[in-house]
Amino acid sequence: MVHPLQKTAQKILDLADIKINGDRPWDIAVLNDNLYARVLRHGSLGLGEAYMDGWWESKQLDECISHLLRAHIDKKINLKLKNLLEFARQIIMNYQRPAKAFEVGEHHYDLGNDLYRAMLDRRLTYTCAYWKNAKTLDEAQEAKLDLVCRKLNLQPGQRILDIGCGWGSFMKYAAEKYGVTCVGITVAAEQVKLGRELCRGLPIEIRLEDYRKVAGQFDHIISLGMFEHVGLKNYRTYMDVVARCLKNDGLFLLHTFGFPISDRHSDPWIEKYIFPNYFLPSVAHIARAVEGCFIIEDWHNFGADYDTTLMAWFHNFDAHWGELKAHYSERFYRMWKYYLMVCAGSFRSRTNQLWQVVLSKKGVMGGYQSVR
Repeated sequence: MVHPLQKTAQKILDLADIKINGDRPWDIAVLNDNLYARVLRHGSLGLGEAYMDGWWESKQLDECISHLLRAHIDKKINLKLKNLLEFARQIIMNYQRPAKAFEVGEHHYDLGNDLYRAMLDRRLTYTCAYWKNAKTLDEAQEAKLDLVCRKLNLQPGQRILDIGCGWGSFMKYAAEKYGVTCVGITVAAEQVKLGRELCRGLPIEIRLEDYRKVAGQFDHIISLGMFEHVGLKNYRTYMDVVARCLKNDGLFLLHTFGFPISDRHSDPWIEKYIFPNYFLPSVAHIARAVEGCFIIEDWHNFGADYDTTLMAWFHNFDAHWGELKAHYSERFYRMWKYYLMVCAGSFRSRTNQLWQVVLSKKGVMGGYQSVR
């Protein structure tokens, strides 16, 4: 017997060319009929939690998500009240204030270095790789690190600040290949511990520190994949900190997820299970934050490369699950798979973007020469 809500759900899914219990790789297999009410009531949060609970499956989850996003299915389900409440929350509250700055580090980045060693490239680079001329994840991540160095025109002896340095992959590469010294800050204690070990013997300092506490002067500043945790209410504060610490003739490279519209709410499943208090900026958000503070010299979008990166991360994670499952549950496996596949689908559908923005304080004399 067909569940009463199945027909309603199928009408919505027809817009995304997805069939319930169909035989194509991106179709959905419903394993618990309570799925329909749960998703109609709770939207993307219900969909993600139902996947974690084993209520539905898709042979090609990343492509299923891409189909859903291209069809804007979220707008077909009436969640206006929840979106309004989220809008109000972002306006009224500052969920990325100093007292909460370390929450994402404890929740996500401190999950376990064994997990990230298994999933990432050999340098432990947890940001979008650059696949223009690369065939492997290691090659693509080194290409991204070198791209950043070339965009900044790094010179031996320069002092670089890395805001959100992770395990130090950029700083180690830049110190070894370009002869610079680096200071890196992160809000994740496990990253500090392993990062210091990996960078031992190089002119690199790694601190457990909120960006608002940074002091000193630097020739150039970078931030790779950290701006997503800053929060809309703090964008100007963040830019003021960078401007204070950057020498007048220096460059700032901002590498960040981006959203094509100036939305005020975040995905509730991602926020609850993966990145608490995250927020994706739009072009307008960044432009307003830098106005009167920086000149935008270059804006590079290679968001499609994140799809390839995320799929490589999943294949690594999946291949090493036999070793990891002694420390992580089966529900964690489904959660982590869903996280990586949802993000891959979001970049494949071009719903999410990846930007590298190069900024200067007073404008590069003669003009900045874009590097690709």
